[in-house]
Amino acid sequence: MFFAFSRVVFLLLLLSAGVLFAFVNNDDAFVRQLVERLQAYSEQRPIEKVYLHTDRDIYLTGETIWIKGYLFNGNSHVADTVSRVLYVELVDPAARKIRQRLQLRVTDSYAPGQLSLPDSISAGTYQLRAYTSYMRNEPDDYFYTKTLTILQPDASASTGSPQQKPLPRQLDVQFLPEGGQLVAGLDGRVAFKAIGSGGRSVPVSGFVLNAKKDTITGFFSLHTGMGYFAIKPEAGQTYTAFVQHANGSLDAYPIPVVKPQGIVMQVDNLTSKEYIRVYLRHNKVVETESSATAMTLVAQTRGILVHAVTVPFGKTASVVQLPKAEFPEGIAQLTLFDEANKPVGERLVFVNRNEQLTVGITSDKTTYKNREKVELTVTTTDAAGKPVAANLSLAAVDARLSPEADSNSATITSHLLLSSDLMGTIEQPGYYFDSRQANRTQHLDLLMMTQGWRRFAWADVLAGTIPARKYPLEQGLSLTGRVVRPNGKDIGGKVKLTFILARRDSLGKEGQRDFLVGESDELGNYAAYDLDFSDTTTVLIQGTKGKANRDLVITLDQLLNPAITVTRVPYNPFEFRRDELAEFVKRTSEYLEIERQIRRNGEVLLQSVTVKAKRVQERDSRTIYGTPDASVKFDQNNAAGRLTILDVIQGRIAGVQITGSGFSARVQIRGAANFSGPVEPLFLLDGMPVDLQTVLSISVQDVEKVDVLKGASAAIYGSRGSGGVISVLTKRGSPEYDLSKDAAPGTLVAKLPGYAAVRQFYAPRYAVKNEQSDRRPDYRTTLFWEPLVQTGADGKATVSFYTSDSKTNLRIRAEGATASGRPGVGTGTVRVE
Repeated sequence: MFFAFSRVVFLLLLLSAGVLFAFVNNDDAFVRQLVERLQAYSEQRPIEKVYLHTDRDIYLTGETIWIKGYLFNGNSHVADTVSRVLYVELVDPAARKIRQRLQLRVTDSYAPGQLSLPDSISAGTYQLRAYTSYMRNEPDDYFYTKTLTILQPDASASTGSPQQKPLPRQLDVQFLPEGGQLVAGLDGRVAFKAIGSGGRSVPVSGFVLNAKKDTITGFFSLHTGMGYFAIKPEAGQTYTAFVQHANGSLDAYPIPVVKPQGIVMQVDNLTSKEYIRVYLRHNKVVETESSATAMTLVAQTRGILVHAVTVPFGKTASVVQLPKAEFPEGIAQLTLFDEANKPVGERLVFVNRNEQLTVGITSDKTTYKNREKVELTVTTTDAAGKPVAANLSLAAVDARLSPEADSNSATITSHLLLSSDLMGTIEQPGYYFDSRQANRTQHLDLLMMTQGWRRFAWADVLAGTIPARKYPLEQGLSLTGRVVRPNGKDIGGKVKLTFILARRDSLGKEGQRDFLVGESDELGNYAAYDLDFSDTTTVLIQGTKGKANRDLVITLDQLLNPAITVTRVPYNPFEFRRDELAEFVKRTSEYLEIERQIRRNGEVLLQSVTVKAKRVQERDSRTIYGTPDASVKFDQNNAAGRLTILDVIQGRIAGVQITGSGFSARVQIRGAANFSGPVEPLFLLDGMPVDLQTVLSISVQDVEKVDVLKGASAAIYGSRGSGGVISVLTKRGSPEYDLSKDAAPGTLVAKLPGYAAVRQFYAPRYAVKNEQSDRRPDYRTTLFWEPLVQTGADGKATVSFYTSDSKTNLRIRAEGATASGRPGVGTGTVRVE
């Protein structure tokens, strides 16, 4: 982890006298404590970040959203391979419901997948959000979110369902003193941000009056409703800002209260390329210049401490210069602590190290014909032009069918370096990373003055209070829940649990089954981690307590519908004219109907085929042995009145000796002994090794049969089978058993989604003659999607696809990052004539 505790000399400018002095960090007890506790907090509460690249932002019902998820270590931004499950949800913000959910498998920090939109989904504006289980320990504000527009074929001009259009509301203007407070007699700056109906920024202008109705200053917004003005507040005065509307009316907003004493912090991150200058002014009465009367300035980036500087109160004005070269790229948080070590001021700054990835896209020709092959070369270089290896995803779309609403929309760069560390909605985030925008640096500094950062509270850090992690890092899928009494009360102790996961094969038939055993904690909570299953899987959970007591109710967290909080305003960025979307809806509807007809024709052909063959006897996947030495099938006759499995087999298998009865019974297979005495047999429950107590806890009504292996037959299990093998096969563990019809007391049966199967993007290859595809009209909106484009050490990779029947421009976009976390975006255009 990057960690640099500042011990260098900083220049402090005594503004009143215009003289430079040098102060050295005195490494006092508070600074040492702060350094230690911030480092401990960051190590015990690491963060993760997620980004989703989709092929486009506007879809028709019935289409597929192609997705690639990227995972990063939130502190260092290196590719994060810790979490292996990525949750992707399509959220309806109006109904506050999750309409669709995916679980994507993460491999090497990447998670490709797709989301198929049903024909029944309503048109409107939706949020696509993504997160890991571990990210749920943070507020929902830090989940990845993206606004999507979904249209219906019969609503070509509609960009949102009526119920999703926000109601008009009064203009919301916030006034935010730089550093956090206004102090009497000290020059300060006040930033502001104006938001109108629908969550969009609004340009505003106005003026500030004091309590005497004297005009203090005027103001106007500079970018997306943001601006600032300078003010030197007077003691005992109150100030009010008046914002003027287009119709001439005025709205009044109070300016934060002026404090009689305090510290004002102003930051200059624009005039110097080498330093961040922090200007500190105070009007406190200071009796001594001891360390007890010093303030402390702390600079940290994503929980990584960069500088900690103590500044004496001896002079009323000073400036601290922080070298930008020592900061990681991204948002830095500057916090000022007073003489009582309480945080009294805070300011965000953005440090641009020019470490972003440059992605180039070039085609082998300038123009193409319809259904002609396009060869693209993708290059990835650093700021110096040197090639670097990177992993990217690339989409090629018909620009006419998929108009681009906002060229300044979010990218992997803007999300990783900006949005993921801020709360609230950031309008046009891509603007701040577009080198063609002359004023982007100034406007980005305005954003830092008006946007909130709240990854942690300093009070928790200084107190050494590290919030407990409720949600774990997932190396695989999880099953969590609780066992309670029917009346909802605690179960009063641990409960033995059996899990059966019945998977389905490619034909939809249940095949392999996984069998797990465990127990809950004293409160009835249970968890099974690191599971691996795909598509829809039937899960059975059975609990037993005491002597097969089934008076239990089992709940499963994965069946609960979590409450949805819309943390970022999902305003609709797609405000097109009717004619702009008409062709997209028309062409896409025609193409989808052709695809449906092809599927229907294929189903008719399949139904007319009759296959005759001998049925193959499927081998039970729970057993690795062949024919056992002995076997007892359980039925109503031999199981009636028996308490345990051993009670049933007692006296029915030669050589199996059972002493005692009930739950105190013991078993030995004749001849299984060594110099130390008798050797207990190996017990298997549906193929899984278990202990004798687990076997005794299984109800005899659940058992299909018991197989016994002796001597050489048990050698397949090695030394574990030296005492023979007793294999218990349950009815529920059988591939032929239908778990969904099981309604036994103390059991829970549910169908749960596993990892979503990843489909390969279909793109026709017109170089190969295909009578069916040659006849079919081709007006696809997305012509090509490749989620895994890996450039080599030379920084190059090639991809190819074929153009469609449209004479149009193809918009190419590639996004991705290096393994060290340098993000980059590249765009290109291909002309089809």
